Amino acid sequence: MTDLVYAMGNFGGGGSGAGGGGDISFIIMMAVIFAIFYFLLIRPQQQKQKEHKEMLANINHGDMVMTSGGIHGKVTALTDAVVTLEVAEKVRIKVARNCIGAVLQKATKE
Repeated sequence: MTDLVYAMGNFGGGGSGAGGGGDISFIIMMAVIFAIFYFLLIRPQQQKQKEHKEMLANINHGDMVMTSGGIHGKVTALTDAVVTLEVAEKVRIKVARNCIGAVLQKATKE
């Protein structure tokens, strides 16, 4: 099978194969594709992760939050890994801190 590929490669050119310009254009094309992926996919995702990490670090007692599963509650206790939410009067659940999806309302200072 590889003999067929080599034969097809030399069919049109006759002689020593492709010129040196093809290699440089391929490298430039790959660099452009990588740059497009970086600016359209990788960089925005990194920024989103950074914002989420900052949001999790700034959670305080009394904040109204929503988990990634859609549960709304008020923060009543915090540890490094667990957040206790009051979802109804005297009903509290513990969720992992990284499962908090959004802060809906910051606690008011009294």
